[in-house]
Amino acid sequence: MKCPRCVQRIHRAAACCPHCGFALAEADMRFGGDDVRLSSLADTAGLLPRRDRQRVERAMERFNRKFPQLFIAVYTGALGEVGQLRQFGFWLLNRAAFDDVPVEKPNAAGILLVIDAESKAAGFTFGYLLDPFLEEGDTFDCLTRAHPHWLEGNHADGIVKAISQLAHVLRKRCRQAKRDRERFERKVLPPTKLGDMVHRIRSGHRPPGETEPSRSNEEVPP
Repeated sequence: MKCPRCVQRIHRAAACCPHCGFALAEADMRFGGDDVRLSSLADTAGLLPRRDRQRVERAMERFNRKFPQLFIAVYTGALGEVGQLRQFGFWLLNRAAFDDVPVEKPNAAGILLVIDAESKAAGFTFGYLLDPFLEEGDTFDCLTRAHPHWLEGNHADGIVKAISQLAHVLRKRCRQAKRDRERFERKVLPPTKLGDMVHRIRSGHRPPGETEPSRSNEEVPP
């Protein structure tokens, strides 16, 4: 995975980034250490009119039906700078309690798209259960395909395109896993211990000793 602050590659089991010392506790100091309750589509920047919001919600529902063990979330806001977006996405996927996501789905099975209306950047963060099936290059490709729509101000079109491409990638990975189960099983490692990340349960309880990592790819400007 890449450190959300310095973007250097670090081992998933690292207690903190060996290059810059980043840990979740630092993000807690910046964004808050309490659980955040929100819906899986949180358009706090107001980028989506009602009709567009409904289109995005339908795309999210289709994704969740195709991959019932996973869930996707979208957040829009104003974070100020690209570096903030990487850290914010990492923090939010660890601290969020999504009201409309079944409690049996941990955030480790989540994929979060964050769009920063202020810095005009976007990025994906995904939980460690996706590690065998997703790479940063995959999610970057999703953002690249959405980029032309975002340049024209069509935020909903870009989000729907990114979700559609993400589903395409995961279907491909599932077919590959069926053909070569052992190779994908070898990719499943104990979750990272970056700082004090917790295995989120939407009730707000934290099972002692459990941790939840998330990975964040580089951003492209919407």
